[in-house]
Amino acid sequence: MIRVLLVDDHRIVRQGLRQVLADVPDIEVVGDAGDGAQALSQVRSLVCTPEGLQVVMLDIAMPGRDGLEVLKLIKAEFPRLAVLMLSTYPDRQFAVRCLRAGAAGYLHKSADPDDMVAALRKAAAGGRYITPSVAELLATSISEPHDHAPHEALSQREHQVFRLLAQGHSVGQIAQSLSLSSNTVSTYRARILEKTGTRNDVELALYAVRQQMVEP
Repeated sequence: MIRVLLVDDHRIVRQGLRQVLADVPDIEVVGDAGDGAQALSQVRSLVCTPEGLQVVMLDIAMPGRDGLEVLKLIKAEFPRLAVLMLSTYPDRQFAVRCLRAGAAGYLHKSADPDDMVAALRKAAAGGRYITPSVAELLATSISEPHDHAPHEALSQREHQVFRLLAQGHSVGQIAQSLSLSSNTVSTYRARILEKTGTRNDVELALYAVRQQMVEP
C-alpha cells in the first residue's frame, strides 16, 4: 500500500485529490495539510508509524514557507521520502529547480488522473517521474548551462520574495508572511532588482508576466 500525504493550501484541491485517489486500490491518502508547518508536523508523525509514509504530494504555491522550501526541509530530515511536486505554473518555471532540490517528480494540477497515479507509483518505488516536457527542460539545462533567464540566478529565498513582489505584495506584507524583518525583505528586493535588471516593482511585475511566472 502506498501511503500518501496531500499538502495544498486550498481545501477544495485536497478534497479533489482525495476523490481522484479514492478508488485506486494500492494508494491510501493518510493525511492532508494546508501549509508548510502542518506538512512537516504530519510527515514527522506519519513516518514513525508502523506503516510509514511513502509519498508527499506537495503544492509549490503556499503562504509562508512555499513548496520549494518545504521540499528542502523534508529532504534534509527524511532524504529517502519521496516528494512529488504539484503546481499550476508552467513547467519551465519550477520543474528543474524542484528536481534539483530532490523532488521525485513535477506535475501540473491539471494532469490526467492516470498520470498522477503513475507518478505516485514511480515515486513510491524510488524512481523519478519525468514528463516529456520536463525531460526536455532537463536536457536543455544540461546542454546550455549558461543560457538562463536572469531570475534563474536568484536564490530560493530571493525567488520566493520575487514572486510575492510580482503579485503586488508590499515589503511589510511579505515580511509578515515569511516571518522576516522589513529590512531583510528590502535587502532581498534590492538584490532581486539588480539581478533581474529592473528598476522598480512595476518593472519587476512586468518581467514576471513576460516570463509567465504570474498571471497577467
